Amino acid sequence: MLSRPLFRLFPDDSRIPFMKGAVFGLVLSAILSTASVILAFYPGLARGIDFQGGIVMEVRTPGEADLATLRSAASALNIGEVGVQQFGAPDAVLIRLPVQGDEAGTQRAVAAVRAALEAASPGTRVVRVEAVGERVSSELFRGGLIALGISLVAMLFYIWFRFEWQFGIAAIITLILDTTKAIGFLAVTQIEFNLQTIAAILTIVGFSVNDKVVVFDRMRENLRKFKQMPLRDVVDLSINETMNRTLGTSVTLFLSALPLALFGGDALSGFAWTMLFGILLSTMSSIFISAPVVLFTGAKSLRPKEAVPAGQAQAT
Repeated sequence: MLSRPLFRLFPDDSRIPFMKGAVFGLVLSAILSTASVILAFYPGLARGIDFQGGIVMEVRTPGEADLATLRSAASALNIGEVGVQQFGAPDAVLIRLPVQGDEAGTQRAVAAVRAALEAASPGTRVVRVEAVGERVSSELFRGGLIALGISLVAMLFYIWFRFEWQFGIAAIITLILDTTKAIGFLAVTQIEFNLQTIAAILTIVGFSVNDKVVVFDRMRENLRKFKQMPLRDVVDLSINETMNRTLGTSVTLFLSALPLALFGGDALSGFAWTMLFGILLSTMSSIFISAPVVLFTGAKSLRPKEAVPAGQAQAT
């Protein structure tokens, strides 16, 4: 006989009527996703160098960086709008330059900035240079969006093949709403929208589908087990029965990504914070988006019309 764990995140015998908030959850989700789409265009996403193009230089100064002095020295070169910001440590600075045309122009701009910074703050050294042209950045941006689109379509066909069509519709609607909210999160926080955040969103999509497959599996089992139970009660029962698994997986993944967000530095923070938001989002959407969609789309096809109250169904 297997012993029960000493600690459970969710009571085994819970019977919370989650579907009482089905309409509210769908309406709120639709509002947030619509606002996220608007925010993606205005004020817009903070595109990183991967998608915007340009030059990024990471420099280190002998002591604490004087951003005003460095900005003045770089701006005086007349090579376009120059962005200067602190990058983690007090002596670390990130300098952004616009696209300089061809490779020769990029090399000239980098050499000019290096000389200007050395003159303004002796001992300053360049530790990293990244340059992406306009054509490459546009191709990367288009490729990132195509990757997101393909992942959504692939997930739709996978769920549709494994379950009834109602579950496939619920999965794709949920994934679209989750993805738009993740993009809205990037727009609000102004975390760089780059290849790393695209990878984070794709990871969120995979985690979200995995969680929903577990809930859908239990729904299908309960539909067969309680043939006369109303669909609303089947959905609530299935969510309650899988809540421990959902919370356990989500908490484990959340705790794994949290150190990256807190201590991973600027290079990983965008990926990690997007992941953390996506974990919370996916957990909530399994309950308040995908389940209500199954409830409404499967009201006639998943449950016979002569359904009786849950208490009578369980008694039989």
